[in-house]
Amino acid sequence: MPINDLVAGQSTVGAPLVRTEPIQERSAARIDALLDAAAAVVDEIGFDRLTTAMVAERAGASIGTVYRYFPDRIVLLQALRDRALLRYRRSVVAAIDAESPAHWWNAVECAIDAFVGMFRTEPGFRIIRFSDVERAGVPEDEVVRPVGFAQQFAEILSDEYGLPSGEELSFRLEVVVEIMDSLINRAFVEDPEGDERFISEARTVAREYLERRFGDNA
Repeated sequence: MPINDLVAGQSTVGAPLVRTEPIQERSAARIDALLDAAAAVVDEIGFDRLTTAMVAERAGASIGTVYRYFPDRIVLLQALRDRALLRYRRSVVAAIDAESPAHWWNAVECAIDAFVGMFRTEPGFRIIRFSDVERAGVPEDEVVRPVGFAQQFAEILSDEYGLPSGEELSFRLEVVVEIMDSLINRAFVEDPEGDERFISEARTVAREYLERRFGDNA
């Protein structure tokens, strides 16, 4: 099913950046525990002040264990980001599978609702600027950058709902990603559950923007 392409080939913990390969089940659990600790620290003090020593202490692990998997704090934060974004993509897939939206806008709503849900439930997610991650990348000689969310989602909307395929749809969805990133982030600046005024307005702006270009009906 095309929607599953959103998670196909995505790394759970930035695997090309992690020192120990291959990642066995035991090692994966240890990495998750370290990332859980990093997320908790980030939520408390922000990512600028996070250190590997803080993560080791919070996880009840030695600093050597942290360095075994993450050579520095930057790689640790990248892995935390990658895990959160993979979880977001999985939540979009789960929502669309569960709801089987009949209209392309309802599929977009699933993605927006999943984004809001990540802010409410995923530790460390609020420090991630989704649009910055979509524009960023690691050096080409280290890893091939995965296809961006907007491009993959455009293919899904085209295949499943008949929206015109091509660069225009991808570009319009990139604009929506920027809008959502700004307004949803703003919704959670002061309210841990999100200011519903900003969340509602984000949905309205995105829908009106896309419907002006692609119509109310696919």
